[in-house]
Amino acid sequence: MKILIPNPLQTYTDKQPTVTIEAATVNAAMDQLTILHPDLKKHLYNEEGKLRSFVNLYLNDEDVRYLPEKDSTPTTPTDTLTIIPSIAGGSLIQQKTLSRRANHRRLRAIKISDS
Repeated sequence: MKILIPNPLQTYTDKQPTVTIEAATVNAAMDQLTILHPDLKKHLYNEEGKLRSFVNLYLNDEDVRYLPEKDSTPTTPTDTLTIIPSIAGGSLIQQKTLSRRANHRRLRAIKISDS
């Protein structure tokens, strides 16, 4: 599966916007990601090992928090996991624009992978 990395976190993935992982669940994918790129862990997880409250995960177009199995949701090699950090401050228009850009990147990545 592909994990899309937001710009601010690409510093910790050797500037890679996408990381390909083999994992059976969302949680396993995140574990693999932080094993491959250990510096990411402190930015994604708190001291108790829980995903930070401002980090949102989307499996394809679905918010993982609202999936029945949450981070235990099974994944397939064709899935895309997107990490989207919440944005504090700024106007609602800025936040909507950034959200649209993230959606556009996800859709573009899906179209590219379908080619």
